[in-house]
Formats: sequence, structure tokens, C-alpha cells
Amino acid sequence: MNINSELLQLYVHKKLVKRKDADTFLEEAKRLNISIRDYLLTKEIITENEELEALAEYYCMPGAQIDMLDIDKELFDLFTFDFMKKHKIVPIGYDKKGTLLVASGKPLNCHSLSAISVQLCCNCDYILVPQVQIDRYVESVSAVVSTSAALSDLNTEKEEQQVSALQNMDQGALEGDVINNPAVRLVDSVIREAIPYRASDIHIEPFEKSVRVRYRIDGDLQDRAEFPIEAYSAICARLKIIAGMNIAERRVPQDGRINMNIGDKEYDFRVSSLPTVFGEKFVIRVLDKTSFHFTRADLGFTEEENVIIDKMLARPHGIILLTGPTGCGKSTTLYSFLKEVNDPKVNIVTVEDPVEFTMAGINQTQVNTKANMTFAAALRSILRQDPDVIMIGEIRDEETAEIAVRSAITGHLVFSTLHTNDAPGAILRLQDMGVDNYLVADALVGVIAQRLVKRLCPACKKKGRATPKELEILGVTDENTTIARPQGCRFCNNTGYKGRIAVHEVMYINEPMKAAVMRERNLDVLRKMASDNGMNTLWESSRNLVLKGVTSIQEMMMLNAE
Repeated sequence: MNINSELLQLYVHKKLVKRKDADTFLEEAKRLNISIRDYLLTKEIITENEELEALAEYYCMPGAQIDMLDIDKELFDLFTFDFMKKHKIVPIGYDKKGTLLVASGKPLNCHSLSAISVQLCCNCDYILVPQVQIDRYVESVSAVVSTSAALSDLNTEKEEQQVSALQNMDQGALEGDVINNPAVRLVDSVIREAIPYRASDIHIEPFEKSVRVRYRIDGDLQDRAEFPIEAYSAICARLKIIAGMNIAERRVPQDGRINMNIGDKEYDFRVSSLPTVFGEKFVIRVLDKTSFHFTRADLGFTEEENVIIDKMLARPHGIILLTGPTGCGKSTTLYSFLKEVNDPKVNIVTVEDPVEFTMAGINQTQVNTKANMTFAAALRSILRQDPDVIMIGEIRDEETAEIAVRSAITGHLVFSTLHTNDAPGAILRLQDMGVDNYLVADALVGVIAQRLVKRLCPACKKKGRATPKELEILGVTDENTTIARPQGCRFCNNTGYKGRIAVHEVMYINEPMKAAVMRERNLDVLRKMASDNGMNTLWESSRNLVLKGVTSIQEMMMLNAE
């Protein structure tokens, strides 16, 4: 039995792959001339995190997530960053016997592993870690080092020299001298560093004597760097040049875009400038253009909610709405739904502002207000494109609402978003926009309200018995109930949280709900009706996550205080 067959049997034993699919996967891997592991990862049948336990057993090595390892960064001087990325290794630290512990993503790369031991003249033990985690960790440390070096150089070079160097260099020099300019290096490293830090936005803010750089991570802004205001003109110039903005215009807001390859992925950075008292403030939104792999499970939908969503997506026509505040992941959820209904037999057309992710097989249109390409104008044209499925980035006005609803009742499946506090509130919002009750009742298939709560850091969260006050808040009578609480450690930047997960309330419009929509304009009555109809509220969904140890009771209370 070869290694492919052995691994596949192990995946089946670990229930990562269904036995009935095993032979098909093996034949496909042979046909494509790739390993069974690469095939399963490429087809997204398994993930590196899911297979870690199975691979650790197969290679007779301990396995761990890199976040769980106490890594001594001083050991990074032993190897170059390129060497660590190429061979997928990270030195962890020495044990009491003087043995060097090394995280490895390539356990079969015996040549490089032996070379490490010989080069350092010591024994090495290896821990299996997913390759993607090693890449991200090395990138993060490399970016931190690069940012610190660029800041140091920036502080020693005069502002006039930096701006002049950026403005006067011709295109031929861009590959040489410009790349070594401190302002260029700082901008580049700050942007690249945002990726391994999982930042969604980068804020560069000028004040009277200094400039502050902050990353928005898991919804919160965290300080990253600070440098003197004297160096800021060069930073502004560099950002505007690469974002395609007018370098001479400082009085009005501008928008720009940066495309950059980081690692093996292409990223899109949307740049916005705003004039302030001490200079222009920049906010850079981070978007991964090519890697949209979210599934409903990744987005936090429960099995019960998935049953209802399956009914919604199976409908041939109607409108499905996502509601919630800005930044709660509505667009991401919509894209995951589009990914599910995407089929060669279906014509899917979207109108977005802007297009955040490009998806194969889907016709995506971007709003352009300067050219009078509004949501409503785009929708009217889309209806002449013989669509089966339409996605509208946001319903903002009466005209868009009316066209969307009429599209839904004339044989199209429509996805869109609204800004409301909960799912039942979407009904009244459509009515307030001038859509008649009978049209809302006829067109609406379902509404999903969404919020994001922070995940407790798996490395440091601590379980303990709930206090009487916490039991009262949770509505639980069992005094032995335990919940997890945030602590803070080096892996979560001492916040106690790492990552976020969505909570939902899913309202399905069945016949009783249609009747309620026709006759009611009282939001409390609609909420009661939806709950009686099987909808879990946002409070109930967040409460379940607290009881499962996924998030904290503080996060639940903050979410429900909105």
C-alpha cells in the first residue's frame, strides 16, 4: 500500500472523508498526478487544521497549532526568513536537555531537517504544525522587523529628502532607489504586516507631533506604530502614488486602490484619505480578492439554522435579506449563499458598491454614481439580462426597494441587505420605503439578522462556575453551569480574544408569517410571531455560544445592548 492509500485510509478512519467517496478521490488524484493530500486540500474537502491530528498520528509526531507554542523569537537569528518559508520550519526553543524544538510543516523533508541539526550541532525534535500557519507566522515576524527598520531609517532622514526622492524619481528608478527609500519601505511593511495580524483596516492618523498607525483586529483598533510628524509628507506621497490618487490635492477627500501580491495571494486595498487639522488621515480596507472559502459552518450557522436556510435557497424566486450594522459580515454571508447557488445552468448577476470579492461564473457589476450607475439604474438593466439570481449590495432607497421586490415576485431569486436591528425590523423598513404590505408578504422568503462577537482565545480562556448574577443573566438555574472567561496572553495580544464568529436570527416567512406581515405594523407583535414560528433571537444565539465556551458573557451583553 503506497502513501496515498495509507493516508486516505487514515482520513476515512478519522471521519474526515466518507468511505464511499474514497476510491473516487484516489482515482482523481492519480489522474491529476498529485498526492491525495494535495487533492483533498485543493478541493476544500478537508483543511490543514482538520487533518492535523491524523497527520500527527501518521508521522508519529506531536501536532499543535502554532498559536499554542511558546516561541522564542530570538532564535529567528539562526535562520533567514526565506529559509524558514522554503522549508516550512520555525525554531521554538531549547528544552532542559539542550534539544532544539522545531515546528515543521514538511515532516518528510528529511534532508532539510537533518541539515538543521548538523548546522546547529545539536539534537532537534520536531512538532507538526500546518504549513499555512508557519507561513503566516514567519510573514508576521518578518513584517514587524521590516516595519521597525523602516521607522528607524525614516527618523534619521530629512523630510525634504524623502519627498524629493519620491516625486522626482522616474519609472526606471522605481525598481532600484525607490524601493530602498524609508517611506516606501515603511508603507510597504505596514500594509504587508496587516495580513498576518488579520487586520480588516489600517488607520494612519496625523496629530500635532506624531503620526499613529493602528490596525482594526477582531473589530477593535489596536496601536501598531508611531513616528514623528516631520516624516509624514513622504508617507502621504508614497500612499497616493501607489493608490493612484492626486499627489498634489490635499484639500478634499480622495479614494484609491492598491493591488498587491503577498505570499501566494492577491490582495486589494481600498484607500480613503480625509483632510484633518494636522494633515490627511488614511484608512486602508484590506480585501483578499482571490480566496473566498467561507462556508456556512465557518460563518457560525447552527444545524437548526441551516435547515431553514436550505428551504430559503431552494425557493425558485423571492427575496432573501441580510440585516445588521456596517461591518457585521453581511456581504460575506451573501457571497457564501451565491457560492452555493452558483451553477452553470443559472445566470447570476450582482450589482455592488464596491465589488469586494470576484467569483468565477458570476457577472458582477459595480455602482458608479458619477456615471449615474446607481443601484436602481443597474437593476433596470440587469432585468433585461435574463437573470435567474440577482444580488443587490444594499437596498438604500424607495426605487431600489420597489424594483427588488417586483423582481422577486416576477420569477427571480433576489439577495440583498438592509440596515435594521433585527430580522422582523426588515419588514417594517420595506413598508416604510413605500412597498405595499401585500407585496412584502408575497416577495419575502426570509430575513437573516447578523452580528459579530469575539471568540475567546483558545490558548488562555479559562472555564469556571458561573456566578449567581451570570446565571440570572443567562436565564439558567443549574448552579453547576460553567462558562469560559477571557484572560489574555501573548497569542491574543493580551486581549483574551482571537477571531470573531457570527450570531444570527433566521426568520422564515411561511404562511402564518405572511398573514402577520399583511395585517401587522407592530414590531413587537411581529417579533413574538417570528419567535413562536421557530426563530432564535440574537440574544438566544449569543447565549448558546456563551454556554458552549465560544464567547464571553461580556460579548453577549454588549451585542444585546446595541
